[in-house]
Amino acid sequence: MKIQSVKQRFGIIGRSEQLDRALSKAIRVANTDLTVLVQGESGVGKEVISKIIHQLSARKHNTFIAINTGALPEGTINSELFGHDKGAFTGATGDRKGYFETAGGGTIFLDEIGEMPLDTQAYLLRVLESGEFIRVGSSVVQKTDVRVIAATNVDLLEKVRQGKFREDLYYRLNTVPIVVPSLKERREDIYMLFRKFTLDIADKYRNDPVMLDAQAKELLVNYAWPGNIRELRNVAEQLSILSEDRLITPERLIEVLPTITSRNLPQIRNGSDNDYHEREILYKVLFDMKNDLNDLKSLIFELIRNNDLEVSNVQSLKPLTLSTGGRPAPQEFFDQPPTLTKIAEESRRAPDLSYYPGEVAQESPVLINKGAYAESEIVEDNLSLESMERSMISKALKKHGGRRKEAALELGISERTLYRKIKNYGM
Repeated sequence: MKIQSVKQRFGIIGRSEQLDRALSKAIRVANTDLTVLVQGESGVGKEVISKIIHQLSARKHNTFIAINTGALPEGTINSELFGHDKGAFTGATGDRKGYFETAGGGTIFLDEIGEMPLDTQAYLLRVLESGEFIRVGSSVVQKTDVRVIAATNVDLLEKVRQGKFREDLYYRLNTVPIVVPSLKERREDIYMLFRKFTLDIADKYRNDPVMLDAQAKELLVNYAWPGNIRELRNVAEQLSILSEDRLITPERLIEVLPTITSRNLPQIRNGSDNDYHEREILYKVLFDMKNDLNDLKSLIFELIRNNDLEVSNVQSLKPLTLSTGGRPAPQEFFDQPPTLTKIAEESRRAPDLSYYPGEVAQESPVLINKGAYAESEIVEDNLSLESMERSMISKALKKHGGRRKEAALELGISERTLYRKIKNYGM
């Protein structure tokens, strides 16, 4: 079957090569019983891939069940998947079939497989290896003929290294990997998807579809879309229902999606998600330090002027900028912040004192009347990454009145990551 006909049948919009590659692999593997692992960010349409595989397979007339394993409580997940016998636990008033027994001859889609508890992973591995399972509270081995399609939005290999996912199960699930691209990896499809959503909404509510002007379209296409297709559909629905003017301007788009003008800090792809979030916080700390130093310099100038202190060429000193090697950082630094390695290399260079007019370093030092000031104590700042990170989280929570969702958005991390860090730091 051709990719274009599959797109029409399942309502898939897009022409990117990565999307076509994922669809092509799904079409080829559909007529087999091989286990498939669908990988991709949240909201990219991983479940659609599983439905395509099922509908194009010989199992299409049998049951298809989609299960979010991350939403099943740890205490009942084994019962939900494999069933239980009467009296197996408190509240088990009768025998119950699990999903693997119910979907015999069909397909089971296990979403968020990375959240599955370790003991359940052992049960699943046995099903994949031999088709055998045992109900909770039973000693009778049962057989099932189920095809398993799993999906994840996390790095399972990293989970394996952390001891949170079985290595043997990972390789058993990863028989055929299919990677679904995110919207930022298929920008040529973003406007097409937006037009499809707005036309569908206009047809449903019998009104005119909204249109974007050139600048609004550019904003839409260049946004990172962390929520992917789900987030794009939400924006299309809000603009279609809540906008009186059918021509959407950048200002109106920003009202609906305030973060659309924000720039994300560079991501180091070979690290874990946690490393990426910590680097984001570190970059924010560095820029805050730059602002603090500028404030401190202004304060010193004010003290010098108000107390008639002697200093050479004060007015010629320029405000401090985040620099490389003592020289002002070019504008590209703020458009594309350097890596931590680059910052470390530049910091080892000798300062370029020629930047300051009048060769300030060679002039006489500031003379301060010691009698005019009380003795002071030098306090060393805690420069550990953990302390800076904790401080940034505390400031963000205080700024947003304890609202964690908004604080997480300010810090550039997910709510789940923020919750974990608050718990780790005992905040």
